Formats: sequence, structure tokens, C-alpha cells
Amino acid sequence: MQVSSLNEVKIYSLSCGKSLPEWLSDRKKRALQKKDVDVRRRIELIQDFEMPTVCTTIKVSKDGQYILATGTYKPRVRCYDTYQLSLKFERCLDSEVVTFETLSDDYSKIVFLHNDRYIEFHSQSGFYYKTRIPKFGRDFSYHYPSCDLYFVGARINLECYFLNFTFYVFAGRHLRGERENNVCDINSVHGLFATGTIEGRVECWDPRTRGRVGLLDCALSSVTADSEINSLPTISALKFNGALTMAVGTSTGQVLLYDLRSDKPLLVKDHQYGLPIKSVHFQDSLDLILSADSRIIKMWNKNSGKIFTSLEPEHDINDVCLYPNSGMLLTANETPKMGIYYIPVLGPAPRWCSFLDNLTEELEENPESTVYDDYKFVTKKDLENLGLTHLIGSPFLRAYMHGFFMDIRLYHKVKLMVNPFAYEEYRKDKIRQKIEETRAQRVQLKKLPKVNKELALKLIEEEEEKQRCTWKKKVKSLPNILTDDRFKVMFENPDFQVDEESEEFRLLNPLVSKISEKRKKKLRLLEQQELREQEEEEEPEGKPSDAESSESSDDEKDWVEEVRKQRRLLQQEEKVKRQERLREDQQTVLKPQFYEIKAGEEFRSFKDSATKQKLLNKTLEDRLKLEAKNGTLSVADTTVGSKQLTFTLKRSEQQKKQQEAEKLHRQERKTLRRSAGHLKSRHRRGRPFH
Repeated sequence: MQVSSLNEVKIYSLSCGKSLPEWLSDRKKRALQKKDVDVRRRIELIQDFEMPTVCTTIKVSKDGQYILATGTYKPRVRCYDTYQLSLKFERCLDSEVVTFETLSDDYSKIVFLHNDRYIEFHSQSGFYYKTRIPKFGRDFSYHYPSCDLYFVGARINLECYFLNFTFYVFAGRHLRGERENNVCDINSVHGLFATGTIEGRVECWDPRTRGRVGLLDCALSSVTADSEINSLPTISALKFNGALTMAVGTSTGQVLLYDLRSDKPLLVKDHQYGLPIKSVHFQDSLDLILSADSRIIKMWNKNSGKIFTSLEPEHDINDVCLYPNSGMLLTANETPKMGIYYIPVLGPAPRWCSFLDNLTEELEENPESTVYDDYKFVTKKDLENLGLTHLIGSPFLRAYMHGFFMDIRLYHKVKLMVNPFAYEEYRKDKIRQKIEETRAQRVQLKKLPKVNKELALKLIEEEEEKQRCTWKKKVKSLPNILTDDRFKVMFENPDFQVDEESEEFRLLNPLVSKISEKRKKKLRLLEQQELREQEEEEEPEGKPSDAESSESSDDEKDWVEEVRKQRRLLQQEEKVKRQERLREDQQTVLKPQFYEIKAGEEFRSFKDSATKQKLLNKTLEDRLKLEAKNGTLSVADTTVGSKQLTFTLKRSEQQKKQQEAEKLHRQERKTLRRSAGHLKSRHRRGRPFH
């Protein structure tokens, strides 16, 4: 359970913590709860209080026993029984739900508005009736006296369609508005029907006469001196409270509080986020208004507009529901888990979770865990190691949780007696820690990397030389390549191995080595100069500029000579390689090559391929005649007048061997066969039996 406080108002988050995946079995869930401390310590107020992906809307039934929520994916509605603290039922739907409403005190009558213009009526047993409105709906309200459902939605010159719930049929009656409507609400006291348009206006209608009785321009009233608005505000939330109070939320993040007897707002509250207001709720006991956008829930006084407290969940908010007559707040978020928050200042906990009051009172009485500075907490195993198990039950040990508290002075005395060299070990550890702290900036490598060992050695030597240098003020320290994650692959992947025998490396190496030598030389000169400045206050005698320029020119000449030398060496090596290849070619002697002929083929000459090519170029008639001469083809005429062709295929060597083996086998069987001629039949004498 997570506790937050703003303006000295405690907010307890009962849904924070890790959520277990649905695909885990019950056995794995129990094992995970034993291993993971966070999962074991979480508070699961209602079992499976979550959606597969996202929760869109959440509401509480009028009797307060059931919590209904819709979400995706797949589109579904879930009903939770608060008396059982578990899931009552779950029903999958054909499309996503825009909003829904419970028409009865429990879940026996529910109306769902879908995003594909369908309206579904569900009873206690399940799906009951389905119809469709002419245009896409965005919100609806139920008028109890006439049993009519009023729908508002997207269309220019939209008509507010309504359905007579008494006969479950669509009625042709309508209320003609000016523009598209986003939200609507019905006053429960006098039945006034109000709609919010995309032009930032609120239209009020009388259901008895089906005529408009009032028009409020909220877009103009929402613009104040402190507000920053870049677009035309539209009405995104609407809520009545009592007979004369109405709260309007805009798409630019303002909440306007109206008295129906005036067209000017009593109060304008800005959320300062520029996000559309999702929902508005009234809390009458403390004269508070709860307004929520996708990022934050603000609670403020409706008379002065002063902030009471605010709540900012980790994920975006889709819907907010205030549990009636309590301090519990339910949220539908862009996450599988639905939010449960308990604010004791707003009211007591519901009766189905009354233990929350005792829990929060204990937390308020003990806001911090007591720390005993004069006592040492030891477990039973520690007592066995110290040889103090005989003190269990005595006043020297005070039982607490899974161990005991003992006097810290007694603990140190016993520790010193058991291990007299503990102080020396402690002293050595402290010295070792101090040495490690001084070496923190050094390159610490236990072994060289597998790739580019020479480069790593070179970098280590340069780093050690920098650390030995006393001239530290003017030399800018650069990050080490060995400890930089950007160059980590260079010492792990063999593809980045530096080939020192390549031509590019040998030509570039003189330049790199010369630059490193110049850098070392410059460091030594700067160090010497600093030492001279410290010893003498007067201006030191140094080299003239001509000497420095001549020295730099000499360095450049040396580098050019080194590069030329490397190039001459490369040319000589290439010449030696060419001579070796030429010598090998001269020593090689051409020898005849032998080829293996396939089985069944006869070698006649190297010109056989040309003969075959000529044969393929001949016509079919000529090839048939040639085959007939060779004996592989015979042509015969039949009496009907047709011709018969007989081909004699050449046998392969394997077939010939198989036939010879079968022939030998038959001969062996004949030699081994015993004659049965001496056996005579009883019925037919004189006839041998074979």
C-alpha cells in the first residue's frame, strides 16, 4: 500500500504493486507470492480487479453492492460483488463500449452504448435486446419519469434521439439541436435535460415540451486573463448537483460552475494542463468538486476554488467513480489494473472494507518505525554463534518479531570476547577502503581484454603517465576509452581487431607515434615550466620562438622520413612476394588429368560430344531410324493400321549385378534341395509326391 500526502491530506493507494499475469497457473502464482516480497505484501482488496489490457469506464450500482467496469481486449464487461470481494460474472461483447448505465438498483438492467451505433440491453441472465441508432452516439441519459433514453452523438444539426424503454422500441420523437453534442445529463430534481456541444455551448431542454429553454456560451466564459487557449473549447463533461448547480468541463482543461438562474459562471477552475476534462463529481459533505482529466484528479472547494488535494496516478485516466457516502475513489486507467484510492478525510470506508479505517488509524499513530539506538537486533542464529542461547527468556533479551533485542554494550563485549581480533580486522578493512577510494579514478583491470590487447596496454600506460604527472591544473582530463561503454565492443568483438601488419596501419603508425611523442614532450615541458615558476618569481629564461618553430619543423621532417621509410619497406615486401610467386610457377610441371566416366558410358574419343550434338540437331525421324539400326528400337505395323514402337533400354551395372546374384542364388537352391520322390500318397499309389 502506497501512502501520499498533499496539503496534509493522506491518500492511500490500494491497487499499487505488481500484478500477476493471467497465463500463470495457480501453482506458479502461489510460488511467486512466496518468493517475491512485493507480491506478498500487496493489498488485493477485490480479487481480479483488473482488465486484460485497458479499462475504459467504471461505475457503482445504486445499492453499492456491485462495481461494473468495461474494457478491452476483447471488449467485455465485468461485475464485482463487494460483499464477496470477488468477480461476480464477465460477459464479452461484440464491440467496444462508449459508456453504460445501470437502470436498476443492482446489475439486473444495464444499457450499453457501443462505438458501432448499437445499443444493448442486458438483464440478470445476460443479453436481452439489441437495436441501432441512426448516428454514432457519444453519451446518453435515462429519464425515469417517462422511461426514455436520450442519445447524443456526432452529426451536424444532430437530433437527440431517444428510445422509449417501456416498449423497447425506437420512437421517432426527437429534440433538434444546432451542432454536434458530446455529453448530456438530466437533473434528478426537476428533470431538465442538458447537452454539451462542440461549439462550447450548453443547451437545456424541457422533456415535457421537447423545446429548448436555455443556452449557455461556456466557451466565451472559460477564457480568462490567466488562461492560455489555442483552440475553441468544446464541452467534454457535464454534471448536475441539486436543483440549481451545474458543473461544465471543457476540452481545454477548465471547469465552470454555474447557477441555473444566471448565464455567468460562479467560478472558473483551470487544471493548467490543457487536457480535456474527463469527469466531474460533487462531494457535498465537504463542499468539494472532483474534476479529472487524463493526467490528474483535483479536489477543490466549490465556493472559493482553493485546492483541497490532488491525485496523480502513474497512467492516464479514462474514467473516475466516487463510491457513494464514503472516501473511496475508483479509476479506470490506461493499464490493466483499475485504481482504488482511499481518502479518509472525504468519508469512512465502505462497510464491505471497514477494516481500512483501523488500518489507516494504525498507520497514522505510528508514522515511522521506531529505531532503537541503544539496542542491537539479533536472530536466534546470531545468538548461537555468540553462545548466548542460554539468555533466551531472561531480561537481557527482549523478543521482537523473528529475533531479539539486546543491549548494544553487552553485544560489543560478547563480540570482543568471542573474536578478540575483530578490532584488527575492522582496522584493516578501513585502511583497505581508504586505499580503494584513492584508486577510484585509476584504471582497474584485473586482466587484459581478449581483443586488441596491445591497444589496451598502450591506453593503460598513458593513463598511468597522466596520473603520475604533477601538472594537473592546465591538462584537461579526458574520459578513458577502456571504461567508456561506447567503445566497449572494440575490446570484445574480434571484427574490431587492429591488424598491425596491414598497409594502412604501418603508414599511419608513424604519425600516431609521433603525435604521442609530441604530447609527452609537451607535458614534460609544461611540468618543468611550472616548477621553474614556483622556484623563481621573476620571468624565466626559456627558448625563443625561433627555436620552437625550428623544433616543430624538425619533428615534421622526421615524420615524413618515417613515412617514406615505411612505404619503401612495403614496396620491397611486395617485390619479394611477386618473386616467390614467379618461382613457384616455374617449378610447377603440367601433368595429365584423369576423369572418371559414368557407369554405362563408353569412351570413344574427345569428339564424342560433337557427335552427340549432331544427333540432337537431327529430326525425330532420323533419330528413330538410327535407333532401329542400333537395335534399341523396333517398329511393327498392326492390322488396324497403327504402328507399335518397342524400346529396349540398356541395363545399368547395378541391375546386371542384381540379376547375376539372383541367378547364383537359384543355382545354390537347386543343389541344396532334397528330393521327395520316395514319398508315396496313400490314396494314389505309384504317383510320386512333389
